[in-house]
Amino acid sequence: MEYLDTANQKVSLTFRAEQDIRNGQHVLALPIYQNQLVLTQHCERGIEFPGGKCEAGETSEVALRRELFEETGAQIEMAYFIAQYTVDAKPVPFTKDVYVVIVDHIEVKSDYLETKGPVFVRNIEDIPVDQRSVLLDDPAVLQCVERMTELGFY
Repeated sequence: MEYLDTANQKVSLTFRAEQDIRNGQHVLALPIYQNQLVLTQHCERGIEFPGGKCEAGETSEVALRRELFEETGAQIEMAYFIAQYTVDAKPVPFTKDVYVVIVDHIEVKSDYLETKGPVFVRNIEDIPVDQRSVLLDDPAVLQCVERMTELGFY
């Protein structure tokens, strides 16, 4: 799937299998905990799925665990690599590894860094439109959520 995002940048989404190479510079988590989706309330953008940039020397799996814990307090039971998408951003394009995450437990924290902590919903549609990050309307993210359902995770 290819499209132009809201910034007029080309985005290319490819579904992946668990054994495929993970080489993204960013990660996106689609976490599930007790039959609910776990999102986070970003202080500026609104409610969105957790994720972020890999730090120097981090694999995407390590970045996934760190970002998910920092933004929601969630600890991972299992993570499944399902997709990658590349954004032809200027001046530096980037690739994002997408994981479905089964959450083992969630720790209550006093600081969630750039977010206000976890948000639990059954469906994205349950989030008021005025509280959603624009990322929840991004076609690649929505296709990954659909893929998560097709694969039987949610």
